[in-house]
Amino acid sequence: MIQVLQLIAAFALLILLHEGGHFLAAKMFKVRVEKFYLFFDAWNLRFFSTYADWFRKLCGKQPAVKKFIKDKKGKEIQDGYEYEGTEYGIGWLPLGGYVKISGMVDESMDMEQLKKEPQPWEFRSKPAWQRLIIMLGGVIMNFITAFVIYSLVLCVWGDSYIEPKDMTYGMKFSAAAKHDGFLDGDIITDIDGKAVRKWSTACIRDMSNAKTVTVLRDGASLDIDMPEDMNMLEMIDPELYVQERVPLNIDSITPGSPAESIGLRPGDTIATVNGVPVTDFNDLTTILTSLPSTLSEDAIAADTLKARNITLTVNGEEKSVTLTSDFKLGFVNKLPEYKITTIEYNLFSSIPAGVTLGWNQLCGYVNDLKYIFTAKGAKSVGGPIGIVQIFPKVWDWMRFWMLTAFLSIVLGVMNLLPIPALDGGHAVLAVWEIITRRKPSDKFLEKVQYVGLWLIIALMVFATWNDIMRLLHINL
Repeated sequence: MIQVLQLIAAFALLILLHEGGHFLAAKMFKVRVEKFYLFFDAWNLRFFSTYADWFRKLCGKQPAVKKFIKDKKGKEIQDGYEYEGTEYGIGWLPLGGYVKISGMVDESMDMEQLKKEPQPWEFRSKPAWQRLIIMLGGVIMNFITAFVIYSLVLCVWGDSYIEPKDMTYGMKFSAAAKHDGFLDGDIITDIDGKAVRKWSTACIRDMSNAKTVTVLRDGASLDIDMPEDMNMLEMIDPELYVQERVPLNIDSITPGSPAESIGLRPGDTIATVNGVPVTDFNDLTTILTSLPSTLSEDAIAADTLKARNITLTVNGEEKSVTLTSDFKLGFVNKLPEYKITTIEYNLFSSIPAGVTLGWNQLCGYVNDLKYIFTAKGAKSVGGPIGIVQIFPKVWDWMRFWMLTAFLSIVLGVMNLLPIPALDGGHAVLAVWEIITRRKPSDKFLEKVQYVGLWLIIALMVFATWNDIMRLLHINL
């Protein structure tokens, strides 16, 4: 429930800001905004809505039913449209939000309106460059939001990390990494000659594009040449290419867990799992997380139960145990007490640092999009269930804001995709018009809009299907 609440809170904030970007841009160019909704109000089901010019109501004034505009000669003409201000509301379907902009050809437009002559206050009557800015308003707001959040997080909490030189246990490498020349205990200090200031999974992305990685081994520096055909997805799934090495040090046992049922105690040593040697906590985690991948697509409950039954060698004695439904043993491992380096920022110094952090996250995410078009990358696409799972199970404000900032970047990039019905699709058409000076017909826009809408629905179904398969531990 805590994870779900964090997702709803983050999405509600980002949706309001994203749609607010479109709203402000539309108002700047005097385009009417008929609706502003958090979440979708499909079938006219809604929690709250009001036709509001809130400030005027607070002043005791009601918005006029009929609006008047002036022509080029200054003569007042009636627009013939009953406009009572923007309708603000909250829908019931928490999959997004929207602003209904007058004269914009989208899934919410009244087709009868298309048959009428374009009006001065309508989106379709504005120059292409103005329409482009209106469509990019939400994406720009997303990126600004991410930069602001990152800056404020650095200002409040600073930047805490472990320098590679302080990781006395070194790093743990996969079989593929060892084949490339790495050894357990190596410490990565440089990637293509650039010093690694702090270790994170983003370093794996840098390694996938690197030619040389420098490690500290037995007190001496050693350069390792990286293969040319590195693929980041293969470096993180099914086993991390490199990660922080954590000794196996049982600290406490979870009550009612499988670990308690076999009498596991703090300080005990686990030597093997199903006959596979265990030298550290990384080995144990890798073995347990790989068990669901042994299940086939048509696996039944009995097959899952069989996979959960494992044999451990504890203090030289073999013990059989059944793991939890999520393949956990049920104990807390004590983490190494490394030196923590913390950089503190004031309000002014946090701004460039936050923008730099946000820009690096943006570039990294865009770089990773190339993997979506591979078979393995397509399987990694996640939907709402997958997004929920990235939030911690206990409320952590710093983690919440960092994830919200990252999701703001994701939302911005995804909306930039050149798919009709997304901001990027509208932007492409506007750019095409600016270049060719030929405006697509409203009929054409209507057709591509529905094509894009069905494409988005298909992508959402596909992402949710991936989530369900991962939740059921089914490896496709």
